[in-house]
Amino acid sequence: MTPSNVHYFLVAMRKPLLVVGIAVAALALPASAQPVPGGPGAESLQRQARIDELQKFELDNRYRANEGVPAGQRVLFDYGVFLQFSYLSLDDALGANHGLRQYDVVPYVRFNIDGAQELFLRGRFGYRDFNYGDSFDGRGDEPIDGDLDRGYYSFDTRRYNAAYNKKVLGADPSSDFNFVFKGGRDLTYWANGLVLGTTLDGITVTLEKGALGVDVIAGITPIRTVDFDSSRPGFDYNTRRGFYGAIAKLNAGDHQPFLYGLIQRDYNEMDTLDLGLIQTDYEYNSWYIGFGSTGALGPNLRYGIEFAYEGGTTLSNSFEASGAGGLFPIEQTEDKIAAAALDIRLDYFFNDRRQTRLSFEFLAATGDKDRGTSTNTFNGNASGTEDHGFNAFGLINTGLALAPDPSNLLLLRFGVATLPLPDHGIFSRMQIGVDFFVINKLQAEAPIDQVTSGEHRFLGVEPDLYLNWQVTSDLTLALRYGVFFPNSQAFGANDEPRQFFYGGLTFSF
Repeated sequence: MTPSNVHYFLVAMRKPLLVVGIAVAALALPASAQPVPGGPGAESLQRQARIDELQKFELDNRYRANEGVPAGQRVLFDYGVFLQFSYLSLDDALGANHGLRQYDVVPYVRFNIDGAQELFLRGRFGYRDFNYGDSFDGRGDEPIDGDLDRGYYSFDTRRYNAAYNKKVLGADPSSDFNFVFKGGRDLTYWANGLVLGTTLDGITVTLEKGALGVDVIAGITPIRTVDFDSSRPGFDYNTRRGFYGAIAKLNAGDHQPFLYGLIQRDYNEMDTLDLGLIQTDYEYNSWYIGFGSTGALGPNLRYGIEFAYEGGTTLSNSFEASGAGGLFPIEQTEDKIAAAALDIRLDYFFNDRRQTRLSFEFLAATGDKDRGTSTNTFNGNASGTEDHGFNAFGLINTGLALAPDPSNLLLLRFGVATLPLPDHGIFSRMQIGVDFFVINKLQAEAPIDQVTSGEHRFLGVEPDLYLNWQVTSDLTLALRYGVFFPNSQAFGANDEPRQFFYGGLTFSF
């Protein structure tokens, strides 16, 4: 199996592995929420907005510190285990079907002192059982090595001072200044997730003064992170990239504008690929400047908009094609990056007891017509040219079956979600929904991360269906099904529909 196919499967796996956490966290919300500005129905609007946020932050958000831990309760100790069984079936770019059964054991423990200090640890280990010949990396059935999935310590000075009647770092309980520190391994997610939505080992410092807040981060990806460049040796098990930046946010009533800057540095040690006479070196160092806003446009409509510009340097492709159909090596050059992307989201809430929501998303990301692939260095940017392909480290929903990286994409998503039986006991926390994608290339001549024609922008359409059902307080079912219908002119011989199915059952205790 080629590296690109391995990358395709690993990307496909990452999304369904989040859905169990999505289902548990979203359906475990309290029955009421604090009202927000905006008029009648705002309470339901906030509840739905929180569901959206939880969809982005995975399972561990369920165990973060609560705002109202009583000062007299000196220590809150929480622990438990999740047992997960998952089944995945998907079609690859060549039309072959692959099946996987995965078993996960996820223990966690949390200490929280006065709501001001928190220590959270979560591990993960398990086993992957593939259908014969369906292993993603050719290694067959294999255990999932035990690892620290999440682990961090956090300290909130305002809560600490309120609990102990002190003034650490000047964060008087009655003042509007606060200082929050968090160090360890956790998911870092900014704005709409266009540029940054990945797990980091590092520190986050939050400074708040009145309506203004600033988050400063410095961290490195855990070594088992899957890299965006699937041609690099060890991309699926040995990745080291550093992230350093800050995001400033303003709480202006119904609107929360933001501005950020982020630097990414390539620390990968496995950075050379030898294929016969062709040697490819890897070094992708990028930076991002972004801005946008999130908030509400009236009592029923929420929005999110994020624009990002990418700069930096990358190494060019390492070969050229000869007239006889062969490849011969060329010297790689260090080329400048100049790329951009825009993501816009709208969610309309009906404020009914079924919590019905309509959603719309627009994504546009630049591509580069002299690239062979949108994400890789091998067969990547042409030597001596500026690289206009947008590549970042976010978490954007581009569908289940095709699941392209957000580079050279022009994508529209339409969605609806509801609780169909909110008054029927065991079915009251069953959510169903559908997302419909219209997928295009921004530039017809530029590539995406899969082989397509250079003459057609329209790639195809994809409906995705999903179900999140908290059957009981301890049992959750999550189902996903998606099918991509390709434009035969864009995909040529590989124009058969691609299907994706995921089922996950979680038992917690």
